[in-house]
Amino acid sequence: MDQHDWLAERFEAHRSHLRAVAVRMLGSASEADDAVQEAWLRLSRSDPSEVENLGGWLTTVVARVSLDMLRSRSSRREDLGADVPDRVAGPEHGMDPEHEALLADSIGPALLVVLDTLAPAERLAFVLHDMFAVPFDEIGPILGRSPNATKQLASRARRRVRGAVPVTGSAGVDSAGTDSVGTAPGRPQRVDHSRQRRVVDAFLAASRGGDFEALVALLDPEVTLRADPAAVRAGAASEVHGARDVAGTFSGRARSAQPALVGGAVGAVFAAGGRPRFAFSFEITGERIVGIEILADPARLRELGVTVLDD
Repeated sequence: MDQHDWLAERFEAHRSHLRAVAVRMLGSASEADDAVQEAWLRLSRSDPSEVENLGGWLTTVVARVSLDMLRSRSSRREDLGADVPDRVAGPEHGMDPEHEALLADSIGPALLVVLDTLAPAERLAFVLHDMFAVPFDEIGPILGRSPNATKQLASRARRRVRGAVPVTGSAGVDSAGTDSVGTAPGRPQRVDHSRQRRVVDAFLAASRGGDFEALVALLDPEVTLRADPAAVRAGAASEVHGARDVAGTFSGRARSAQPALVGGAVGAVFAAGGRPRFAFSFEITGERIVGIEILADPARLRELGVTVLDD
């Protein structure tokens, strides 16, 4: 294997992570691919023997490229003096519909809308630290700021993410108070994070306190609990049906779980050592939970962009 093939193989091992970073930074699948391609070009022109931590080096390059793209995007809007959107969504504007679907599945449209409200530096600090656990002393040089200043940027972004109630055409609340996905085109609706948070908080409180009947009251009679293969390997049941059986699974547990944004919706997470280990995704209709998914696959958790909320 020659050096070029060896370098390409090493790069491919990091591609999915780099694309995940770029997608969250840019909110665009096609622009994320451009940023990742630029990282490859820079790597191919460099001396790899001088790179001690290839993953960290590539992440920094993708972050810098994405930051430049965000700043350029902001400058174009200012020059035009118009409300030009950050992302041009939909196949009618040339975006590959398959890429758009992958983008929505991996992040959640609600979180994308919130991230688009952040300034470029805030977005980079929040995405790298909160979603990918990059230390502030590594993020600071990318932004040309001290670690403390970078921490303040991430904190400000975090507050905005926690307090935002985004409006989007692909996820919202219907007239019956149901969080919905795939609503009618041209009919943007509001994602009711406050209602989601109220239901999740009540669920966690009942679970921690072992209040079985309160859990049953929060669950739809036909609720389904599912776990991904990684969670099953850790001891979770692959599938549980019915309010009383699901309540029995959680009653007296979840003591260390915290409320979190999971793919743009309010859910819960169990974190150890600063990293999410299990995430709980809730499907909520009205004031009841109709579905719960336990996620433990590390790649899936990274894709979802789990953000812990104040308990």
